[in-house]
Amino acid sequence: MKRHYVSSARELVRLNGTTKAPVMNYASESILGVVTIRAFAATERFIYSNMQLIDTDATLFFHTVAAQEWVLIRVEALQSLTIITAALFLVLVPPGAISPGSHITIITTSSFPMVSLEFGLMEYYRYDLISGFAGLCLSYALTLTSAQVFLTRFYSYLENYIISVERIKQYMHLPVEPPAIIPDSRPPTSWPQERRIDLQDLKIRYRPNAPLVLQGITCTFAAGNKIGVAGRTGSGKSTLISSLFRLVDPAGGRILIDKLDICSIGLKDLRTKLSLGEVSTEDSNQHHLCSSGYSWNKILVLDEATASIDSATDAILQKVIRQQFSSCTVITIAHRVPTVTDSDKVMVLSYGKLLEYETPAKLLEDKQSAFAKLVAEYWANTKRNST
Repeated sequence: MKRHYVSSARELVRLNGTTKAPVMNYASESILGVVTIRAFAATERFIYSNMQLIDTDATLFFHTVAAQEWVLIRVEALQSLTIITAALFLVLVPPGAISPGSHITIITTSSFPMVSLEFGLMEYYRYDLISGFAGLCLSYALTLTSAQVFLTRFYSYLENYIISVERIKQYMHLPVEPPAIIPDSRPPTSWPQERRIDLQDLKIRYRPNAPLVLQGITCTFAAGNKIGVAGRTGSGKSTLISSLFRLVDPAGGRILIDKLDICSIGLKDLRTKLSLGEVSTEDSNQHHLCSSGYSWNKILVLDEATASIDSATDAILQKVIRQQFSSCTVITIAHRVPTVTDSDKVMVLSYGKLLEYETPAKLLEDKQSAFAKLVAEYWANTKRNST
């Protein structure tokens, strides 16, 4: 019974711990954005979403309490069974079996009490040792039941809240982020001069025991090329960009920039040499490219930067990228497939594997290629939505 309860209760408390954070975060974010919420008349929607999060948390809390009551009912049942068994034994035991021939008699007179021990029967009030012993046993048994329930409840709380200690221990043993600067392994000031990126059997996983998100990708981004990365949601496009900035370190393989392994240098030395670009909208007619250090860095990464703008603006942006960043190696990830058709090469990912890596023209010539199917699906969806 203990084995079944402890394993179930711990998992319930772990799950309950994951449902509390969304409630707190949602409440704090709603408070910060209360003016915007009321301005757009979205109060009811936010209240409904908040109640859903609270219901999810309350459901797991209810099951946690129910599991505790489950074990308490069974402990009380065992205690009641013990008391009944002891009472039947004391009632059915033959006279004198516990202390044969010995009785205690209390004699009370008008002046003083006197206790005498003897064999046989005396006058006045007689209290048989067996009946007294039985009453004493039952009295202590009832007290023991209350104590057992209290200890069981205390042990249940201890088992549940020891999960907090478990989480603290997990945080204490989180892997430390690599250093910002490694004095003995700093890249040259002009790095990366060639702007070439080599992926050698790159494997990425987010946790030690988790499955691979990128499964052995090998390819080369030539210097100055515009590389488009295409694939469906969950194919590993954003993970590829995260690995370039070392937001997650490779589980296998290497990433070389100008033949230098990026895992051999500090994070600051790496990230200050790469630029991550975004599209910022000021009004309906003006868009500009915001990037961290794009004016001097030679590698520019656009991670789904054009997903929220129209096709006409997307075309203008691609023209700006070709003109203003002609000397840079540009890696573009976008929801719109036409965005990457203008690239020098396109790599197509699917479930973390590299399916295709070729020029867009050659891939589009083959109607059975994964990229050609993505383009056909995109235009079919666009036509359907427009009608």
